[in-house]
Amino acid sequence: MIFTALFYIFVGATAVQVLYYLFFSFFCFQSKKENNTNVNTPISLIVYTKNNASILADYCKDLSKQKHLNFEIVIVNNASTDDTLDILEELEKEYSNLKIVDVENTEAFWGNKKYALTLGVKAATNEHLLFTEVSSKALSQNWITEMVRNFSQEKTIVIGYQKLKRNKKSLSNILIRFHHLLSNIQAFTFVKFESPYKATNHNLAYTKSEFFKVNGFINHLNLFIGEAELFIKDAAKKSNTTYTTNVNGFVASSEQISFRKWFVQQKKETILYSLYKRKHRFLLSLFKITKFLTYSLAIFISIINWKIALPFILGYFLLQYIVVAKAASKFQEKGLVLLLPFFDICLVLFQISIFISNQISEPKHWK
Repeated sequence: MIFTALFYIFVGATAVQVLYYLFFSFFCFQSKKENNTNVNTPISLIVYTKNNASILADYCKDLSKQKHLNFEIVIVNNASTDDTLDILEELEKEYSNLKIVDVENTEAFWGNKKYALTLGVKAATNEHLLFTEVSSKALSQNWITEMVRNFSQEKTIVIGYQKLKRNKKSLSNILIRFHHLLSNIQAFTFVKFESPYKATNHNLAYTKSEFFKVNGFINHLNLFIGEAELFIKDAAKKSNTTYTTNVNGFVASSEQISFRKWFVQQKKETILYSLYKRKHRFLLSLFKITKFLTYSLAIFISIINWKIALPFILGYFLLQYIVVAKAASKFQEKGLVLLLPFFDICLVLFQISIFISNQISEPKHWK
């Protein structure tokens, strides 16, 4: 009796997982229709930096190679304690389209990234804005143009992709990038179906009008994380948000994230998750819960009768391989699919550990 009930729960959970991956497949296998907007639209590139003095010269040199005809660079220096300001002032003499926004700490907005970015938006000359950070580098000299071309009269928010730095010799790096890939499959699929909930401030474009329409970051200014995600929550609608999966529109992180830092980031992500819209919380939670039930019950049922569970598991993994492999190709991510079952199960265990860790020590948004 108990076995039968658990078997039906297993079948139901697996069926829900299959539906999710079929849902993701619409994004992975369908080509996005490109907009025919004016690619020469003026745009302000808002670059966030804090204590990155050692890489600023090379970063600006790289940006100067962008082929877009009309753009300014607004570098927001958020109270750096190194030589960032001195270097920026020298670079300002070299690059005529570079503008410095030097943010000093104040009692009300001490170290607040959203406050610093708000000053950058106000200093920007153009209506169209493209956000990134010094720790990310454009993969193409047509990056700005590719992001611009996705704007239209209706589409005023453009979500881009950020690749994480690769280290083939590090198992934790592969796991982190695999999680990053799965997270972006979900996020971009939701955008495709006009229900955006997530973006990255390393590669995100929108108009000044959209920013001021929701009063910028005012609704969550006291939260020191989630400047992109919570802006998307406030400003993104069914009709005004799009994305690009053209490799020319990608950026790549120049810093390799450690497992410890990633673990802390994921703990803080739970704060953002609690602030998502109700429908997004429900759909993302259902995906995680049914994945956990699929794996845990598959193990239990296999112990009793592996022949019953095997067809379901093989079919599930086959669908996963097809969808994730296509997404990995779309995002130009290599070396992430071969050990898919292993990494997928590891992520389930990791999410359980995050849940337990948060019960013991709740993450603080100001750290």
